[in-house]
Amino acid sequence: MAKKSMIAREVKRTKLVARLGEKRAKLREVLKSDKTDYDEKMYASRQLQMMPRDSSKTRGRNRCRVTGRPHGYYRKFGLARNKLREAAMRGDIPGLSKASW
Repeated sequence: MAKKSMIAREVKRTKLVARLGEKRAKLREVLKSDKTDYDEKMYASRQLQMMPRDSSKTRGRNRCRVTGRPHGYYRKFGLARNKLREAAMRGDIPGLSKASW
């Protein structure tokens, strides 16, 4: 089980991304555009730098829904490897079975 503070921090980051994602996207669009002049780009760059770091989508970390474990995460199921194995053994995931050859 991951620390509660780490899970809470991740939840906080996802809320920040949801709240400020649109503003961040507009500023990045201004920076990438060829039609904007130098002063506008500098202003947009400064505004982007002043935004909280955690509002960036790339700072998010995928975590297991059950345990909060950050490593060994399978996107398709939203679970860490050990919890995925337990769920597969119980038969909770349709179409998934342990390999044997």
